Amino acid sequence: MKKKKVYIIYTGGTIGMVRTPKGYAPYKGYMYRELEAVSELNADNMPEYIINEYDPLLDSSNISQQEWIKVAKDIEKNYHLYDGFVVLHGTDTMAYTASALSFMLEGLGKPVVVTGSQIPLWEVRNDARENIITALQIAAGYDIPEVSLYFNGKLFRGCRSIKTSSDTLDAFQSPNFPLLARAGVNIEVNYNMIIHPSLKKLNVLEFGNFPIAIVKIFPGMQTDVLKNILKPPLKGIIIEAFGVGNIPTRDENLEKVFREAADRGVVIIVCTQCLEGDAHIGVYETSRILVEAGAVSGYDMTTEAALAKLYYLFSKNYELEDIKRLVEENLRGELTKPLYTRGVYGV
Repeated sequence: MKKKKVYIIYTGGTIGMVRTPKGYAPYKGYMYRELEAVSELNADNMPEYIINEYDPLLDSSNISQQEWIKVAKDIEKNYHLYDGFVVLHGTDTMAYTASALSFMLEGLGKPVVVTGSQIPLWEVRNDARENIITALQIAAGYDIPEVSLYFNGKLFRGCRSIKTSSDTLDAFQSPNFPLLARAGVNIEVNYNMIIHPSLKKLNVLEFGNFPIAIVKIFPGMQTDVLKNILKPPLKGIIIEAFGVGNIPTRDENLEKVFREAADRGVVIIVCTQCLEGDAHIGVYETSRILVEAGAVSGYDMTTEAALAKLYYLFSKNYELEDIKRLVEENLRGELTKPLYTRGVYGV
């Protein structure tokens, strides 16, 4: 049987870093040599692979829209030559990249698996080896035609994943959505959760560089701070609110600040600070000013997914009302609308 072929995109990150006098840093050519030394990659049940090492290699803290576009266009260029794709990436912004690719790769019909590690591959004890091996197997051997994130035995939907730990090997979670697969003795796939494309041809939508902000609400936050953030040229803002979408309302000027921004066409998305659950503005009185200002609920979207979705909708050049409507619609499996009824929260 002909071996499957996987295209590896190596962007940088801890997985391929070495120690330097200034701390861990990517090293050109290192990943090629290290992968050649991994004997498991030559096993009969492993796919053939080629690796494209980007130049420069980046710590994921330096990844931006430019790199998202580069990765997406790279996949598009090689789409018909390979059975699947693996993106090696730093962990700090991996969930952002996975979310961005989920929206940029319209009509994706092959697996794209984003992975990395908490410990570099060259260290004797590391998590890099298993993450790479299993990511390659998933990309080559399973019908999961969406962007996913694999880490520590778990496969997450890319636009449902978040990084929750900086110092454990179980670094990622998907608080509001089941795993797509779990890699134990066997790789068990939850095929009922897999999304298959409605489009039959891959199309890459390049994100524009739009002014977007993310703000976490905190007790005693001054209205003037929000007022300054909401000034032009801002086009969109993601509010990380309390609970199901609540904010402080003791300052009567706050409603005016949000209303003025909304009247200028600023898209206001309300997500929750809580790790689990969702934001649904209007349930409590303390979110009413957001409703009246024209804000929209992010429901159970992660902040990473909400950011990627805003870039996507702005890049599609939709009208403002269409953008606000589509924020609340499930486009890539990024959100689930709750079936709320009046009185659920006693209001």
